[in-house]
Amino acid sequence: MPRPTHRQGSIPAEATSFVGRRHELAEARKKLAAARLISLTGPGGVGKTRLAIRIATSLGRGFPGGAWMAELADLQDPALASNAVMAALDLRDQAATEPLALLRSYLRDKELLLVLDNCEHLLEAAAQLVSEVIRAAPGVRVIATSREPLSVAGEHVLPVPPLELPSLHAAEPLAQLRQNEAVMLFIERAAAASGRFELTASNQAAVVGLCRRLDGLPLAIELAAVRTRALGPEQIRDRLSDRFGLLTGGSRAALPRHQTLRTTIEWSYDLLIPAERTLLTRLCVFAGRFTLEDVESVCCSGDVPAARALDLLSSLIDKSLVIKEDAASAACYRQHETMREYARLRLHEAGEDDAVELRCADYYLSRCMHFAAEGRHRLLQWLAWTELEIDNIRAVLRRCMDHEDSRRGIDLATCLIWYWITRATAEGVRWLDELLAREAMPAERSWVYFVRGFLAVLQNDPAAARPALERGVTAARAAGQLDALSQSLAMASIAANMAGDRASSRRLLDEARVVANGLNDLGTTLMMYQARALNGLLDGDLGAVRSAASQGARLSREAGDLYSLGMMLLNQGFAALISGDLREAGQRLAEGLRIARQLDDRVAQCHLLGALGCCAAGSREPRLAAQLFGAMENLRAEAGATINAGMAPALARATTSVTAALGPSKFATEFKAGQRLSRDAAARLALREAAPPAVAASDHGSAGVLRQRETDVARLVADGLSNKEIGGRLFISERTVESHVRSIMNKLGFSSRAQIARWMTTSDR
Repeated sequence: MPRPTHRQGSIPAEATSFVGRRHELAEARKKLAAARLISLTGPGGVGKTRLAIRIATSLGRGFPGGAWMAELADLQDPALASNAVMAALDLRDQAATEPLALLRSYLRDKELLLVLDNCEHLLEAAAQLVSEVIRAAPGVRVIATSREPLSVAGEHVLPVPPLELPSLHAAEPLAQLRQNEAVMLFIERAAAASGRFELTASNQAAVVGLCRRLDGLPLAIELAAVRTRALGPEQIRDRLSDRFGLLTGGSRAALPRHQTLRTTIEWSYDLLIPAERTLLTRLCVFAGRFTLEDVESVCCSGDVPAARALDLLSSLIDKSLVIKEDAASAACYRQHETMREYARLRLHEAGEDDAVELRCADYYLSRCMHFAAEGRHRLLQWLAWTELEIDNIRAVLRRCMDHEDSRRGIDLATCLIWYWITRATAEGVRWLDELLAREAMPAERSWVYFVRGFLAVLQNDPAAARPALERGVTAARAAGQLDALSQSLAMASIAANMAGDRASSRRLLDEARVVANGLNDLGTTLMMYQARALNGLLDGDLGAVRSAASQGARLSREAGDLYSLGMMLLNQGFAALISGDLREAGQRLAEGLRIARQLDDRVAQCHLLGALGCCAAGSREPRLAAQLFGAMENLRAEAGATINAGMAPALARATTSVTAALGPSKFATEFKAGQRLSRDAAARLALREAAPPAVAASDHGSAGVLRQRETDVARLVADGLSNKEIGGRLFISERTVESHVRSIMNKLGFSSRAQIARWMTTSDR
């Protein structure tokens, strides 16, 4: 029987072997047993991120909520730190709730490990975020990586030193030398780069000298090791020694570690051919991941032809100067933050930074304009592209702000309407408000006010929507933009109705209808139908809802407009539900839920789960209804959504009837079971693709006799861990684990750990 699906986290897989760090791993485990926050500190390239990933991978199973990683290196705007953590936790900024408030609410009762990677350039924002999370969520532990401590109360700092250096003792046995951390890393990376590399008596001195010269810095060692494709260890050592000698005046004095890394990067850079150097420096314009098409459009010109981009990029990847990643089915790339810093300096020295940044801004504006034009018909493809590129788009928006280029910024933010609607409503509001406040002549931009008003309506904020839409109407009227005028009037009618101003709502909708006549514009027509349907729901005019929504559904289906079709089906389903036609309601809502899953629209899924729960209540399926209500509440909390005004009365009545049918205690139990369902499991349940799950562990019944902590222990017993290892994972004593194991055996009538393991496997807990 299907059971709740627990997400295990978002810690990335380790692409290469992990070398050494036994002391740091042990120290981190020890500190996390008592501390809520540990900060791994050290210079760039010392391996803080890899260490954090290894710690989280090792300890993540000890947390019921798993281990999650938010990467801040690609983020340039401190105000978006909370958004980055939300994205890492697979939450959505789709409603009116501010990201930090939503995080506090969501994490309040969670037990999980959160990794914040690369905090140094957002130190104040990261410190505030961590403080808020730790204060609000007692079950959350945090690992931060930064070049300096966060200086937060309760912070335990764990300095990350370079790798252990080999001894200068020339006669050290090879077998012993191979166990040295720095040497081990060089050997492994050299073998991976060249296909075959062995430490021998003849190259021993060169390898030892290299590792010592590079101060045991992992990134520097990797950059040197990759050169064994073309050079021997002696040649690499000698060339690097010459470079270091220039910096130290020939003395044997040690360079500061940051200078060691900078010099190694510079040496690698100087070995590149001119076209590779040019491309590497221009790549720094991308704040996040980028694709080959991005590189060809932004970084290529006469000196670096687009036809050579793939070969040059492949060469930089082979030299460990660019990192290749996979995102869904697309190959993408990124720069290590230390490499990006160096490339940015080089780009500035070349006097190209302004030109390349402007080319980047124009490229993303052009792509997003296509998104705005085609998004209605190709929304799934465009959303996937935007999710991949969003950090680069944010960087362009920030550049527009910093360079007083608000017009380009407004155009870009306006073109992202489909992304803001389905992924990041509050973020869209913030960008638009900030840009409009800086624009000298915003009155010319009718569509930006429409988008701002639309987002406010989605946030259930008519007080913000109405003035924005009024400005949009004025601007559209002055510019003679009839499509913008009609759509702004229609959206303004919805906002007026939400505010209780029925007279203004009717007047605005009538005017919108007059303007729309004869336009033959798909977007305008669909907006008219949507306004009529939503206003009908708010007014209780179900006939108007059915008529408008059915026509809108037909038209959007023909046009391939998934978002509008989903909204029309939601309206049709609500109208049928309110009128008591449960069969019709179930069909429309189920199709709407399938579309919302395709689009990954969390707010729509929330409303649809609740509406299908009402259908189950009306069909006398109280268990199913209670679980769907629980799933709806879980999704509502994740998205920060508010209950749809047209749906609230039906939901209240259904909840009352289901509670009466089950009794308060049983209702609460089933409701909690629904809250534990993943989004996918909840949708399959609502679509009748799965039976209602049995009530989970700590609630009731023979299948649920274990408390949560006992279930955690049983799961780790099934994984083959000893009591001591389980205690380390769960941060409890070995004696406490023994007590839990005895209790599990007594409750289940077992006499061995093997029986616990089999039970956990067969019950799919």
